[in-house]
Amino acid sequence: MGAAFLCGRRLISRAAVPPAGHVRTRLQETAGIIHSFGKSNSLLASGDSDAKRQSASRRVEGKADESDRRMEGEAIMSTFRAIKAVLAAGAAALTAVSAGAANPAPLTPRTAFFGNPVKAAGKLSPDGKWLSWMAPSDGVLNVWVAPAGKPDDARVMTAEKKRPVASYFWSQDSSMILYATDNGGDENFQIYAADVATGARRPLTHFDKSQVGVIGVSHAHPDEMLIQANNRDKRFFDVMMLNLKTGAIAPVFQNNAGYAGFLADDALNLRMALRLNANGELELYRIENGKASDKPFEIVPFEDSQTTSPAGFTKDGKTLYWIDSRGRDTASLVAQDVATGTKTVLGADPRADIAGALGDPDSGRVQAYAVTYLKPEWHVLDPSIKGDLDFLHSKFGDEYGVQSRTYADDKWIVGVAGPTHPGEAWLYDRKSKGLTRLFVNHPELAGVALAPMFPLELKARDGLTLVSYLTLPPGSDPKQTGRPDHPLPMVLVVHGGPWSRDGYGYNGLHQFLANRGYAVLSVNFRGSTGLGKSFIAAADHQWGAKMQDDLLDAVDWAVKQGVAQPGKVAILGGSYGGYATLAGLAFTPNEFACGVDLAGPSNLETLLATFPAYWQSQVALFHKRIGDPTTPEGKALLKKGSPLFAAASINKPLLIGQGDNDPRVKQAEADQIVAAMNANHIPVTYLLAKDEGHGFQRPQDNVAFFGVAEQFLAKCLGGRAEPLGEVMKPSAITVVQGGELVGGLASAAP
Repeated sequence: MGAAFLCGRRLISRAAVPPAGHVRTRLQETAGIIHSFGKSNSLLASGDSDAKRQSASRRVEGKADESDRRMEGEAIMSTFRAIKAVLAAGAAALTAVSAGAANPAPLTPRTAFFGNPVKAAGKLSPDGKWLSWMAPSDGVLNVWVAPAGKPDDARVMTAEKKRPVASYFWSQDSSMILYATDNGGDENFQIYAADVATGARRPLTHFDKSQVGVIGVSHAHPDEMLIQANNRDKRFFDVMMLNLKTGAIAPVFQNNAGYAGFLADDALNLRMALRLNANGELELYRIENGKASDKPFEIVPFEDSQTTSPAGFTKDGKTLYWIDSRGRDTASLVAQDVATGTKTVLGADPRADIAGALGDPDSGRVQAYAVTYLKPEWHVLDPSIKGDLDFLHSKFGDEYGVQSRTYADDKWIVGVAGPTHPGEAWLYDRKSKGLTRLFVNHPELAGVALAPMFPLELKARDGLTLVSYLTLPPGSDPKQTGRPDHPLPMVLVVHGGPWSRDGYGYNGLHQFLANRGYAVLSVNFRGSTGLGKSFIAAADHQWGAKMQDDLLDAVDWAVKQGVAQPGKVAILGGSYGGYATLAGLAFTPNEFACGVDLAGPSNLETLLATFPAYWQSQVALFHKRIGDPTTPEGKALLKKGSPLFAAASINKPLLIGQGDNDPRVKQAEADQIVAAMNANHIPVTYLLAKDEGHGFQRPQDNVAFFGVAEQFLAKCLGGRAEPLGEVMKPSAITVVQGGELVGGLASAAP
């Protein structure tokens, strides 16, 4: 959740913020105060720049380079989710396993939606002399570097052989690529360096079974990086100074008080520590001379604690930016004069929270901010970049984002992407207004018919507005009205978190399912972030209850509007979305035709009891939002909301996927509901991926899992499916049971 709980959400996107003098994110994201179940792909935590795009269904870097948003200036709390859409989309139709609703579009190979991008995550070095990007090397996403004027002279800088590089960025002196990897999805990230001149690679941190995060970097101190690690006490992160040249690590602050995060200035001085107290309030402590104050200088009320936090200092340290919902429902952008304490509101929208910002690479001042309600909307504060943004808008419309800037701010990398445009990167010269296309993320999708996405405002039964997104199969909506010419089988895709959100843009999972002949609907149910604090609070103690009702109300709308066929609706999701799948089949067994669950918790009490030790600082939030297992009332609430205890009611087909190394939703969550179904003689198909964590990072595993899923859905809903073929052999997925229930799986499994 990251400002989701099973998945981290970032407010001021690093993709849109330069590497130096950048504005820090909200504390929840910066220090990982609030995690999310759904951190691996947009199936786990779907959304826009406010909620993160990941893996199969997350958006391309072109929109905002979300793939590496957590690396610089914040804890590395989640892996690079770069498996979005793409390698080999063939133009010729493949043999369909079953024929559902008429769909004139050829059946696109699943690798086009779940394989590696050809290139992605483009960046400029701070000095502008180098280009970098992610691309496969021996089938694994690694970092490549080329001279800015000779992109064809690229060299691979990293050498990961099993899993993609989690995240990367440039050192402030442009001499090194700094990157993070974990071990088999355990999220115990360590930091490495690759020397651009020599190609030499070396680890910078060596903390066993510990997680390292980046607090701050500075152009004024290019050889140093402020980091945090929980190597001393797994519950809490201490602060250290890492020398990038020598590898020396010096202690800066020992965290004995359970602080959940820290804020530093451009001189890499710690200025604040933040902590959630027993009431779920966010306490802010000043740090002076390496010592935190005894009492907080500010306390953010519980109801604002997920929508209010300091976001970072300007380079001169005179202005502190906040994301602040106090006194209003949605989070505004606020600038505070550090000397006088005076606060000025720079931007706000009554519909939605501030979702992102552009910061000047020299001064660190915010130049523009974004609000995402139905679609992202940018607002310019600094006239010096208005002409640039107007020019880019004239070329690309709303489908662009600034994802990298040089320190001189003369060159930008601009990503371009949209619902039917998987993404490309352009080099923009500010002086000449010249644009040079650097690469297309997924060139094999160029000839594929992709479907538009329709933003919607649906109503829940109690009147709450549910921002939602609908994708229809190509050819099913000839008038482009958002209504098919006849009702279709539908897949309800539920995002992870739940403290995340769905958003507008390219969504590989939507496109995959639409290509198979399904209407696809994603709903920002209550508890989703980015839509104000009252929308989050409406989900308190509502797991399996009103949160689930929102999903049912959306399905009811789709049926009444002629979008969905009655009785032909499947539910599919990861992390919290996986929980919603289990809850849908267990609590409302006649509402869905079948369900697909990836990494979904089945027992809320065991979920809360087995979180990683370093989530200890967030326990009060979970207990107040979900249920407190230390009280009889809380235990009863958690049991009532746990699908495990209603497993006997499941009477529709269920496919479960799980990583055996998941640190957030342990394998036991899948094992126990499968055991309960077995005890009640209820068939279930269970897939277990070796050395995968919370969601799948390896494209071979994603391709295999969704290959099985499309066979499963074809049998359940009558849509189309590409034959499984040899898809299981290169994956690390084992069919634990139920292979005979999915067409071709028993024979395809190694």
